[in-house]
Amino acid sequence: MSYTLPEFLAHAVALENEAADRYLELADMMEAHRNDEVAALFRDMVRFSQMHRDEIQARVGAIELPKLRSWEYRWSSPPEMGGDEAFDYMIEPWHALRYARENEVRAMEYYSSVGMQSSDPEVKRLAAEFASEEAEHVDALDKWLARTSRPSATFDADPDIPPRG
Repeated sequence: MSYTLPEFLAHAVALENEAADRYLELADMMEAHRNDEVAALFRDMVRFSQMHRDEIQARVGAIELPKLRSWEYRWSSPPEMGGDEAFDYMIEPWHALRYARENEVRAMEYYSSVGMQSSDPEVKRLAAEFASEEAEHVDALDKWLARTSRPSATFDADPDIPPRG
């Protein structure tokens, strides 16, 4: 099913709002458990999501966006909102970065999919642009992952901690 431009923009704003809310929640939880390094990583992700949301809202201009209810969104969960695996105060920076990367990949895939399925040229153009921006976030996270120490096998093998990618 194809999106109208207002529907697409409403989804894009919601996606970025959800991402910012989730990353803020995670940052607060990390700080409460004195995992300051991971909290700082999630605060960076909050800023990225808010910047992208603000850029999208600036493009909306005079377009009136639909006020969608939660069940009217065309996803089962927002693409930049991963599962609860990062809600662990023991999370290591490497795992936090992997979690953020997986969320950004889902957002990139979502935008790419919308662009491929759309018959509206402006939705196609914006979806491709947004997918490209998400790909830049993935690339940045890949660079952070490359310079971040991977946790020990002991941490990964802890039966109280859910497995991570």
